[in-house]
Formats: sequence, C-alpha cells, structure tokens
Amino acid sequence: MTDIQLQQTKHSSAQTKAQTKEMVDFSSVIAVAIHDMKNSLSLLMQSIEQMSDVIPKEVTQAHNSLNSVHYEANRMNTTLVQVLSLYRAELNALPVNIDEVFIAELFDEIVETNAIYTKQQNIKVNLSVDEDLSWYLDRELIYLLLHDVLINAVRYGCKNISITADVRDDYLVVKVEDDGPGYPDSMLAMSSKVLDQHCISEGRTGLGLFFARLMAQTHKNGGKRGSIELANSKDTGGSIFTLRLP
Repeated sequence: MTDIQLQQTKHSSAQTKAQTKEMVDFSSVIAVAIHDMKNSLSLLMQSIEQMSDVIPKEVTQAHNSLNSVHYEANRMNTTLVQVLSLYRAELNALPVNIDEVFIAELFDEIVETNAIYTKQQNIKVNLSVDEDLSWYLDRELIYLLLHDVLINAVRYGCKNISITADVRDDYLVVKVEDDGPGYPDSMLAMSSKVLDQHCISEGRTGLGLFFARLMAQTHKNGGKRGSIELANSKDTGGSIFTLRLP
C-alpha cells in the first residue's frame, strides 16, 4: 500500500468514526438499554412472586431461594433506576413532581414492599410517625431513596430497624436506624464526597449515596435545600441514616 493510499484509508476511517459519533449518542443508547433492562427485571420479579404463591409454604428451601433471587433482582432494579435518574439529572431533565404526601402512608408502602425480605430474615421494622404528618415532596424519588436505605439495612444482617419522622426547624427529618455493624469509616467519609473517576476506577462508586444526596438536594424551598447524613449510634453501634427536607 502506497503512502497516498494509507493516508486515504486513515482519512476514511476517521471520517467513518466521526459520522458514527454524530449518528449515535452512546449515553442515550445506554439510557434506553437501562430502561429496557429495568422493565425486564420488573417482569422477572412478578414471575418470581407468582411462583412463590403457588409453591406450598412448607417447601421452605424453595421459598428461601426464590426470596433470595427476588431480593437480588430488586437490588439490580434499584441500581438501574438510580443510574437512569442520574443520567436525566445530568441532562437537567430529571422530573421532580412536588406534591403533598402523607408520610405514614409512604412508610407503610416501603415496609410492605420489603416484607418478603424482612420476614425471611426475621427482622422487625418499627415505624414512628404521626398519622396526620404530611409534607410537600416528590413521592417517587423519596420512595426510591428510603427503599434503598431499608434494603441495605436488611442486607447487612440487623434484627431491628426503626424508621421515624418529625418536623424540626422547618425541616422534615426522617431517620432510619438499625442495630447492625454500622457504616464503615470509608462509607462515612464518602457520604459527602463527589462521585468522580477515581472512585469509579477504584470500584468504590458510592452510587447509592450519590443518588440519595442528589434526590435530597432536588428538594428546595425558600433558599433551603435537602440533605442526607450518615452516622453510627454511640449506644448500639448501628447505622443511622438521616434525611432532611425543607
């Protein structure tokens, strides 16, 4: 191949790559793929639930296996939702729908959704919230946030979880406390760290924390902004997740 032919081949290859880049927005392709995977996982979880209903209760090993598969599928689905939400937030296209929400009803829904896991692990979830307490927030985003916090508490083997809510200094304060081993120091340090390329390369993305912080911060009122805080109990050593919404 002559030098002229080689240059023409390189030019053609570069031109093709440029055209491909113009035609395909890879981040958009990933977003569509995530949406499809999320839908498939939802169908899978529904099938697992249907199987669980028809299997006799005395076949405990089968139920335990199905519960484990359902749990992992649920975790994967939550992660996909988080990634999709972060993608939309980057495009400034994350829908935030603020409306009045009764907190007790929200808590009941989160606990009921995870009843299959808490029952299997013999975990007691205690709710403490005034039935009349309501707040203006995005129900779906806060549901996803607290659902992930509860799933993590179940995952790390605690036996008692308490979820409380009250109003302090014009903020709705929600706390999820457990009697598990508590947050590791690395996680406590990452709670306020920006998600960056170094974290990703080290395999310490902190995606759940980053998502929680972003979901909290989308709630704004009168110059105030929502926030999260991680801590460990001085009495039990268990983890304490705090969400504050203005």
